[in-house]
Amino acid sequence: MKKPELVFVPIPGAGHLTSAVEAAKLLLDRDARLSISILILRRSSDGKVVSDLIDSLTATTTTRRIQFINLPVEDTESMGLNFIEKYKPHIREAVSKLASRSDFTLAGFVLDMFCMPVMDVANEFGVPSYVFFTSGAAFLSFMLHIQALHDEQDMDPTQFKNSDDELALPCFINPLPARILPSVVLEKEWISPFLGMARRFKEAKGIVVNTFMELESSALNSLSDGTIRSPPVYPVGPILNVKGGDSVKSDGSKIIMEWLDNQPPSSVVFLCFGSMGGFREDQAKEIAFALEGSGQRFLWSLRQPSPTGKMTGSTDYQNLERSLPEGFLDRTAGIGMVIGWAPQVAVLAHPAIGGFVSHCGWNSTLESIWYGVPIATWPMYAEQQFNAFQLVKELGLAVEITVDYRKDSDVIVKAADIERGIRCVMEHDSEIRMKVKDMSEKSRKVLMDGGSSFSSLNRWIEDIVDNMP
Repeated sequence: MKKPELVFVPIPGAGHLTSAVEAAKLLLDRDARLSISILILRRSSDGKVVSDLIDSLTATTTTRRIQFINLPVEDTESMGLNFIEKYKPHIREAVSKLASRSDFTLAGFVLDMFCMPVMDVANEFGVPSYVFFTSGAAFLSFMLHIQALHDEQDMDPTQFKNSDDELALPCFINPLPARILPSVVLEKEWISPFLGMARRFKEAKGIVVNTFMELESSALNSLSDGTIRSPPVYPVGPILNVKGGDSVKSDGSKIIMEWLDNQPPSSVVFLCFGSMGGFREDQAKEIAFALEGSGQRFLWSLRQPSPTGKMTGSTDYQNLERSLPEGFLDRTAGIGMVIGWAPQVAVLAHPAIGGFVSHCGWNSTLESIWYGVPIATWPMYAEQQFNAFQLVKELGLAVEITVDYRKDSDVIVKAADIERGIRCVMEHDSEIRMKVKDMSEKSRKVLMDGGSSFSSLNRWIEDIVDNMP
């Protein structure tokens, strides 16, 4: 029998690239017939963090059945559709070279949710495309629902900007306040690409989602019971890089982990807001007042935002003493640690961590659930407000600091609200903590033989093999 090879096309975002590589490893561990080529797309504006990530993923991938192919670097800061369109000739050329090998049989493309234009290249080669959806099933259901309402009922989602309306969605039991909607749905300049992406999802042979049935049963049912028109959906998560974790070899990481080693179990609240999650000094000071007022031990990854209009990511503050309330670092030296970049997975895995103030990115959410650490929600951008609402209102797995904060707004979250959220998330016998512990156990069982995600992955592999050209 011919041995199938898949071509993965992730975007160079940390959460997208890491989970794509982990999904590839998962496939290869399950089926010895498969091989995978991962195409590495790069922007000229990508900094050292992306380079280090790619080097780390390459170095820790030991199987010969995965190969990484570096495509030419594109001179752009954007990661939008124009960026992907520019890459189509490079992708076509790379796959043509692969196809010229006598031992190569192209079985299909696995495309990041933002790489839908590459479906055209897959069609040229006459092979199926599978979407790798790095957000949750609820957001997938939402995207397909909004696209159907727009195309079939002429509903304009941008009408909900600054609205107090609530929306009934098939993926949720509770109505969703319009203020929670992601910016891409509310802005005229972004809604068209958003809807176009959802339309192309429906052309795919299947959609692979980084989630699991026990976490998002309502959303997954809406995608399978005919409520939402969708290709087959394969929930195969949680897909996490938990074995390797983040690198803790640097001196900074060692200092962090040594500090945590000296803290009591479940005593530290960890604050971390993703690669794009920086705060201006006025907001940082409110967080500092809240931490000091709470009296909790804390590990705070404090970073400053990227310049307006730039997608370069947040950066470390150069002078913490000047950026924080006078004397804060001295007064909290015995119970707290303020850092820049954090080895998030390693920190969440540490027994000293008792709560997580998070931006609610989907990967961070799954990591927190995996390690049984309850979240206090502070979304920043993208679909994070949607995730925060789901965690607090739908699933009861998080406490709310805010669910509708947007990092490009002038809103300042006050110290009193932050302190209340920190105190709530650190309560030791709370119902939320018990729920998170229970979901943590389920998140591990679903990947075992007979688990829901284990079985879903098998179905996807069967579909890949059955649809080989």
